[in-house]
Amino acid sequence: MDALLPALAGLLAASAVAFVARPYLRNPPGDTDDLPSSKDQEHARLRLLEDVDRALEALKELEFDYRAGKVVEEDYQQLLGPLRRRAAEALRALVAERVDGSLDSGQLDPDIELALRG
Repeated sequence: MDALLPALAGLLAASAVAFVARPYLRNPPGDTDDLPSSKDQEHARLRLLEDVDRALEALKELEFDYRAGKVVEEDYQQLLGPLRRRAAEALRALVAERVDGSLDSGQLDPDIELALRG
């Protein structure tokens, strides 16, 4: 009798653990709402948004450094063109991609639209 009680307690504990862990151990169902292509599209959109953010941040930092006197006029002029091109290319890629269809030209800032056309 003394050995039966710990064995039953162990069996009960193992059953409880198995019952709780069962949903985590099963394979997920094959039919899910998420389509792989939509995840890929979202990742592509996020990459493009990050590119735009990085390019605009670099322009902002250059402008700040120039106004603070950390960058001389010649260096500022030399760096400004490539950074503007990089920002414009990133914005063009984002607009051209229109991954999720929620971004149309009517939603863009008019200054950005003018810069992209020019």
